[in-house]
Amino acid sequence: MPTVPQASPSAQRLLSIDALRGLVILFMLLDHVRETFFLHRQVADPMSIDSTEPLLFLSRTLAHLCAPVFVLLTGLSAYLYGEKYQGKRDVSAFLFKRGLFLVVLELTLVNFAWTFQLPPSVIYLQVIWAIGLSMIALAALVWLPRPVLLVLAIGIIAGHNLLDTLHFAAASALHVPWAILHDRGWIEFSDTLRLRTSYPVLPWIGVIALGYCIGPWFARSASAAVRQRYLLLAGAGALLGFVALRLLNGYGEAQWVAHDHPVQTLMSFFNITKYPPSLLFLTLTLGVGLLLLLAFERVRQGKWIAVLAVLAVFGAAPMFFYLLHLYVLKVLYLLSVALFGLNQGSYFGFEAMGPVWLTAVLLAAALYRPVRWFAGLKARRRDISWLKYL
Repeated sequence: MPTVPQASPSAQRLLSIDALRGLVILFMLLDHVRETFFLHRQVADPMSIDSTEPLLFLSRTLAHLCAPVFVLLTGLSAYLYGEKYQGKRDVSAFLFKRGLFLVVLELTLVNFAWTFQLPPSVIYLQVIWAIGLSMIALAALVWLPRPVLLVLAIGIIAGHNLLDTLHFAAASALHVPWAILHDRGWIEFSDTLRLRTSYPVLPWIGVIALGYCIGPWFARSASAAVRQRYLLLAGAGALLGFVALRLLNGYGEAQWVAHDHPVQTLMSFFNITKYPPSLLFLTLTLGVGLLLLLAFERVRQGKWIAVLAVLAVFGAAPMFFYLLHLYVLKVLYLLSVALFGLNQGSYFGFEAMGPVWLTAVLLAAALYRPVRWFAGLKARRRDISWLKYL
């Protein structure tokens, strides 16, 4: 574990961002291990409380932090990119090119990592696709005045659930664009290929725009004390908003109900919808993410700064880690099937969630050095322009 004796306020500003990104990447790893070795116990969206044990519920709920936090930090990083270079023109060009790159990556290397099927019969348009399209949208939106962009971002996040009842039949000209924007579903591309819009992108455009809007809090000239106050107010406000809306038991979510066991009642209260992410989903996850960012920034020295340094390694090379861990998991699964067979019906899988957590921890340790190597290469070789896209 690397040690960092003390971080200056300026360095801590960036370290906290990378560390938070690294933490949610590890939560993502846990969820993908679950999807690989516990797929015989699939979970719905939202989850079924009666058939989901607490550790499985906790594991999936932790993973809910991944996409919102990552998309928010993508918008924030876009603002910092513009501060570092020439401004909105460079930001817009970079967002468009990297967004297009991510869309292509989702359609090719990412999809193949999930299926190992060529040619594919199904392409799942998932989180990398959503981030890519959100970046392309932000490439246009950055030209708006910041107050206008902030109102638009909050309006999308808060209001998109009003569109939940709007659907278009497959024969309609609006079916495909609406499936991409808000209505999770299937797109029949050809007789042999179907597309699944797993991550409708409209809410994520709101989140990435919100991340860009909070960028000035993290500017080089910004006061750390003021930034931390804003993070506290925004994070606590989002969580209070979540509790208030959830107690009202409506708008964008199935109602929570009291159960005989208090743990199940708590699970029901925090049982929220990800596809597309409801307002409650985003207030909870973004609220937690902002408070974690605040906590990470307040770490100045001691053992916790070393922990942040480890997390920051994963956060400094997120796309490299994403691709690497998908292929490692797929190879491990195929080896397990070859060695042990299909022991859970049509799947190979663990008997309980404990081994899922253990596998995630061991994989994180095993992948640390390759990711650190790539993060170092990326930092050293700024003359290799394509590295900044990973």
